[in-house]
Formats: sequence, C-alpha cells, structure tokens
Amino acid sequence: MKVLGISAGTRNGSNDAMCKEALMGAKELGAEIEFINVWDLDLKHCTGCVACVKSLMSGRGGACVLKDDFEWLRGEMFDADGIVFAGPIFESGCAGIFHTIVDRFGPRNDKAMNIIGSQIAKENGGKVPDQRIMKDKVISFMSIGGSDWATRAQCDSAMLAMTPAWKVIDNEIFMWSKCIVMEDEKVARAHQIGINIAEAARDIEKAQYRGDPGVCPHCHGREFYLSDDADKCICTLCGLEGKIEVKDGKVTFTFRPEDEHKAHDIVSGKFLHVDDIRNNEGKLDEYRKSDEFKKRKKMYIEFIEATRPEKAS
Repeated sequence: MKVLGISAGTRNGSNDAMCKEALMGAKELGAEIEFINVWDLDLKHCTGCVACVKSLMSGRGGACVLKDDFEWLRGEMFDADGIVFAGPIFESGCAGIFHTIVDRFGPRNDKAMNIIGSQIAKENGGKVPDQRIMKDKVISFMSIGGSDWATRAQCDSAMLAMTPAWKVIDNEIFMWSKCIVMEDEKVARAHQIGINIAEAARDIEKAQYRGDPGVCPHCHGREFYLSDDADKCICTLCGLEGKIEVKDGKVTFTFRPEDEHKAHDIVSGKFLHVDDIRNNEGKLDEYRKSDEFKKRKKMYIEFIEATRPEKAS
C-alpha cells in the first residue's frame, strides 16, 4: 500500500508541513509514503490542442505532445494507492499550478475515454494506453488559506478526482490558517486525513467518504449553478440537475434517483459525455470541410494579429 503526498505550496511552507503530517498518519498504518512538491517540477500549461484525445480515440495511445515533467508526475500518481494533495487557497479557490495539473489530467486521463481507447487499440492492433489509469484509487485534499475567502476550494480540488473517477475520502478547507503549524486541532485533523486515506487504500472498493457531508447527496458539493427556474439548479461538481430547498432551516439538494447515472464523476456519466463530445467533434469536422467555415476563419485570422513582446537583441 503506497500513499503519495503532493504539495502545491511554497517549499517548506504550511502546505508541505500539513501534507507531511498526513503522511505521518498514513505511515502509522503501515503505508509506504512518498512526498512531491510540484514546484520542483517543470509543468507546462495545457494548450487545448486535443492531440491527446485524437490519439487516444484512434488507437494511438493518447500521449501528450508537451515535453516536461508531467508524465513523471502522472506515473507517480498512477503507482500510488492513495494520494493526499495539499494546496494554498488563491482568490477563494485553488492556485493556478493546481489548475494546470487538473487541465493536463483532462480528457486523456478520463476513465471512460481510456476504456474506449483501449478497445479501439486492441481491435486495430494499435497502442494501448497506460492501463494504470484503470486502477481504482482514493484521494484526499487539503486547502489552506489565510482568511475565509475559500468558498470555491472544495469544488476546485475535487475536479482532479473527477476525470479518472477516483474516490474522494476527505476534502478539507482550513480557513484562517496562516499559522496552521501552531494550531494543534488543525494539525490533528491533517494527521487524521492521512490515517483515513491509508485505511481507505487498504480496501478501495469499500472505501467511503469521510469529510464534510456538504449539500449534494451524491458528491458532497456545496456549489450550485442557479438557473432562472426556481425549481432547477445544477451541482457544479457532479453536474446533476435538481432542486434546492430549505427544510427546517437546513439547505437540501434533491435530484431524481434515476438521473444519478448521469453524474460526471462516475463512469456511466462519462460515457454519456463521450457521446456528446463525439457528436460535437463530428459536427465540427463537417463544418471544416465547407467553404463558408474556411471563409469565416480566414476573416478572423486576417482581421488583426496578436501583439507580442519584442525580444531583446
């Protein structure tokens, strides 16, 4: 059993400390532990080129065209049974470096897409994608902030688990925590998060969420997109549509049980998403063949060029 701790904070800062505190808890239960600070890595931004998706869905393995340390990080994450990710809170949510990792983890690491991509590769004698993506995994998050501007952090964090369909065990927000290493109750909570992830990693199939119960009964999220229709809202994490109500002074979110298979964080919902992407990509491919599409693209390209900084001689 291996537990990987990842920090997105400054080296030897609060995020490093709490991540290591969680690893201490995991080690107590016999876990092999490893620690990574992402600032030691060269991580480029995803450009949205979709080359990885086209490669995956044509039986060519789904490799990313960017050459940096992401493949190494991805491999370390794949090899772990459980992961604890600690990161700072910026502007009420996760830091940009975390979003970069989430973006790079995007479609090529989607579990449903890899199931389909593997089938295509096997049928056509192509390159089968890294099968470690199929391995079930548990993951926990700790978001550490210096004030109470933290309302987006839980949803931001759980986005990393959504794509590969990993089970979230804890998703903790530590507000007003500039001095967290001196706050024994919070340190003890970080330690317990490590114990929880190690216990979950022992039996991933039976592992259960151990964190804040939230409002959404499916993903435990607390963020919702409110439509103009008072009877319709969408959980911004799992994507389920339902209704927000207040009962006995408590906010509740309900959805039709028969719709739960559509949730974005489970494989059945991902297959529905794959179908949507396939249909939209097909529509775009057809447009690209038309003279009108080419005419419109040419108009925008020729209208104005991007301003670029002058390079020093």
